[in-house]
Amino acid sequence: MNGLLAADGAGTATPPPADPALRALDPRVILLDRAVGLIATAIVAGATLVVTIIVQAVADDLALWMRVAIEVAWVAFVGLVAWHGYHWPTRTYAHTRYRVDDQGIEIRRGVYWREVVNVPRSRVQHTDVTQGPIDRRFGLGTLVIFTAGTDYARVELHGLEHGDALRIRTYLLPRATPDAV
Repeated sequence: MNGLLAADGAGTATPPPADPALRALDPRVILLDRAVGLIATAIVAGATLVVTIIVQAVADDLALWMRVAIEVAWVAFVGLVAWHGYHWPTRTYAHTRYRVDDQGIEIRRGVYWREVVNVPRSRVQHTDVTQGPIDRRFGLGTLVIFTAGTDYARVELHGLEHGDALRIRTYLLPRATPDAV
């Protein structure tokens, strides 16, 4: 690609897939991951509440202070899960970048344990773009790249704008060139 801006279906200028600069994910991924965190918090809260109620119902001889301690521990645990579900998406967003160039795609991610994954175009077997119901609500998708090999045979990049994911998918597909094999 020549680095010029391409017009999308709405007539707005969008960056081409091949861009040597590191790019951030779509910022809506923070809201999406927070929504998923809220759902996970509700599930964890419900399940642990049932366990807490069962423990208190079965143990009739628990002292009042023990019952209060169990309830306080439950509230603290659910609060910690909720806090994590709200704040963690911002951290992961800040530490995830990607670059698509003529050689392939590079993905940099990780808050504590950082990883850099390079997928050369020559190793790409096929690509998919997946979109669950919550992803659709936010207009986002996940680019899935399947490679030849065993390590990193499936590489995912979650949090792309759906149109960008489709453009990158098309760009990474193998081109019709004579094969030496």
